[in-house]
Amino acid sequence: MNESIQTHVLQLETPPGFRSGFVAVIGKPNVGKSTLLNAYLGQKISIVTNKPQTTRDRIRGILTRPEAQVIFIDTPGIHKPQHSLGQYMVDTALGAIAEADVIIFLVDVTDLPDGDDRRIAEALRAQPETRPVILALNKMDRPISPDHLKAHVEAYWSLAPTPAGAEPPAPWDWTMLSATQNKNLDELLQKVVAVLPEGPMYYPPDQITDQPERDITAELIREQVLLHLRQEVPHSVAVVIEQYDEQAKGNVHIAATIYVEKESQKGILIGSGGHTLKQIGADARHEIQRLIDAKVFLELWVKVRKNWRHDARELRHMGYGNEE
Repeated sequence: MNESIQTHVLQLETPPGFRSGFVAVIGKPNVGKSTLLNAYLGQKISIVTNKPQTTRDRIRGILTRPEAQVIFIDTPGIHKPQHSLGQYMVDTALGAIAEADVIIFLVDVTDLPDGDDRRIAEALRAQPETRPVILALNKMDRPISPDHLKAHVEAYWSLAPTPAGAEPPAPWDWTMLSATQNKNLDELLQKVVAVLPEGPMYYPPDQITDQPERDITAELIREQVLLHLRQEVPHSVAVVIEQYDEQAKGNVHIAATIYVEKESQKGILIGSGGHTLKQIGADARHEIQRLIDAKVFLELWVKVRKNWRHDARELRHMGYGNEE
């Protein structure tokens, strides 16, 4: 146990055999990792859109049951990076694999494995055999013929480090599920808890994340940018919270800067007469108020930082990585 984790251990009485640990949810972009995390917690702490590479950093979600505390780690989708931000995201996800007690390898069962799935499987095969991996075949609610479903499941089984002819893969447990329909989530959770190590409670039982509200707020604003804009603009966006002040009567004043890479993107984001930015702000404010249960006053500004995704120093300014 590393020092940063030790600081979270609580002196709370737990029953004999209590289990706890960190569970990395790993997969390529758009397979439903954030949807799965939010479904378990019953609350949005990780933003969700239909665009790939929505998640950029690790997000911890804490699920406490009488018999266990499961600390899920939502990770960026592993893909072939095209810039420094993409490399940061991939490194972040791979780092979570190395630190987890249990790994959920989440895949889209409606598709055959692709290069990203195979790269993830290769990284998992390189891990110590003592670290359990559960293959979670998501999107079982989508239309697919029985023949195609069987072929897809067998193709994913083949990614596991298993002797030829073994079925299901010996080193990996597995289940099919639907994160959007809450199908088989209890079954997956039971498999996770069964292989967690016995340990203490790391967080208070009513805590569902260790992410600061300030950070979640930035993500909720970025989520609305992703939902309202198309093409290349959303992936060029970063959000920095400049001010987060709790005021009298429980009101919260938030000022945030939305960064883009080009002047043309700035114009698209603001929209004619500021309409697009106003709509993003209104919808983001609604989501933030649901999160913190307080009235929110939200100010948004748009600025250009050219090619920030390709510059390590700019990445740190945007909150991706440690400040030097």
